[in-house]
Amino acid sequence: MSAVAAAAAPANGEAPAKPKSRKLLFIIIGVVMLALIGAGTALFLLKKAQSEDEEDGTELTAEEEHAAPLRDPKTPPTFLPLDSMVVNLADPGGNRFAQLGITLQLADAKTGEEMKTYMPSIRNGILILVSQRTAEQMLRTDGKQALIQDIMAEISNVMGYDYERPGAEPAAQGKKKKKAAPNPLEGVLFSSFIVQ
Repeated sequence: MSAVAAAAAPANGEAPAKPKSRKLLFIIIGVVMLALIGAGTALFLLKKAQSEDEEDGTELTAEEEHAAPLRDPKTPPTFLPLDSMVVNLADPGGNRFAQLGITLQLADAKTGEEMKTYMPSIRNGILILVSQRTAEQMLRTDGKQALIQDIMAEISNVMGYDYERPGAEPAAQGKKKKKAAPNPLEGVLFSSFIVQ
């Protein structure tokens, strides 16, 4: 009878139910495995990004620490546009000139108000710096970067701020220098730059 019962079972439809449940089981196992792989990948990427951030934060040099912004990164800087300047350049023959639009990037609005008081001295210093350069120097990228550094040094000097050029050797350790106020001048930006 057992053979008859076994033959009757497929006729009743009990045998096809077993493969269906196996198919569902494989689908569930596949979904769980994909979820575990996705979670593991996400965890790995997050840990990797976090370790890179920690490495970047611990490897600050003295120059980078000195150049750290003084303002809160959540607050935008203040921009102080200067009037356009037209300056004769130091080319032979004296027939070359530059027209510059300069904007100063400052840490706060208070500094902008203080600089407006010294604006005649600041403009004079910038005009003298630009007039000492040739058209060739003004057109090169390194010449523009040098001009930016010179302008920052000039403005810092007029305003009484401490300024060290990037890449310059630190001041001698033996000399004790009076600590000046931190420099709120964050950058010099060119809004127009025409050399003719």
